Amino acid sequence: MVGFVAKKLAWPAGIRYHLKMHAMWGHVVLVMAALLSGESIASAKPSTKAATNATAPDVRSSAFWVMDAKTGATIAGRGADEARPIASTSKVFVALVVRQRGLKLDDWTTISQSDADRAKGGARTRLYVDEQYTNHDLLRAMLIASDNRAPSALGRAVGLTDAQLIAAVNAYAKKMGLTRTHFTDTSGLLGNTSTPRELALALREALKDPVLAKIMTTQETKVTAKTGKVVVYRNTNRTLFSSRYPVLGGKTGYTDLAGHCFVIAARIGGRDVVMSFLGGFGKLTRFADFSRVATWMEQRKLTGPSVGAPVKASDATKSSSKGSPGKGELGKRKPAARAAVN
Repeated sequence: MVGFVAKKLAWPAGIRYHLKMHAMWGHVVLVMAALLSGESIASAKPSTKAATNATAPDVRSSAFWVMDAKTGATIAGRGADEARPIASTSKVFVALVVRQRGLKLDDWTTISQSDADRAKGGARTRLYVDEQYTNHDLLRAMLIASDNRAPSALGRAVGLTDAQLIAAVNAYAKKMGLTRTHFTDTSGLLGNTSTPRELALALREALKDPVLAKIMTTQETKVTAKTGKVVVYRNTNRTLFSSRYPVLGGKTGYTDLAGHCFVIAARIGGRDVVMSFLGGFGKLTRFADFSRVATWMEQRKLTGPSVGAPVKASDATKSSSKGSPGKGELGKRKPAARAAVN
């Protein structure tokens, strides 16, 4: 097009050549940007076709699952039963286990050098060795900011070594019927695996616990050591700050192997749903995927209150509520205060 216009205007040959080259490289840059963002090359070209897929949401993460929180019924998904690394979303399982084991929220636990050693290679920690924190604050540090020194410390608070905590998580997953979930470490840095479906079911289970639900809807919190040192943590779940949908809880995760991961429960219209996204390429892809799925649900009129009986345990993946410290259905609980600062 640029070459055609240049020719019609009778511009000098040198200028016409540079314009053509500029247009060619511009298209190359456009295609490269599409590849880096996880979009197809075709989507980078102008098209008269409708942008929205009528039958499935436009999810860019490698695998995902969306379920009705009340019934467990599938709303959408791709690769929902493929086992993948889940990075720090692993901490949802750790929280379930330590709560089941009777974690005393007001007791103090010391961060040890072994906690620090096991967290090496992860994101920057703000829990200092030899400092004491309440177990409630350690839960907050783990679930709000994904501090990698917290999981092993919380395990120790309920009398478990790292090896015992890992075994307890695997046993808990097995009891829930999550046959493709397997843990090899406490924080998610070394390759814990699950599936989009099983991760979503774990979050649904965790949000039955009012303590965990409140933590996972907290935007920002103060964690205070016994010495008086204060650390301010900000939630890594960006939908708590920008989404127009009430967020009921969620957890992010990232490692080079796992990519960007995200599991979230939210209210879309009158319907509570749980979504999980694994293997995202870009840091913001997972949050954009959530928004795209929510918009797709609205366009497809899939946002009404849940109907029908809950999915039977024998259907898809079995989920058991035995041993959970909380009661009640996710769909019946109001969203926790979004701006709570503890």
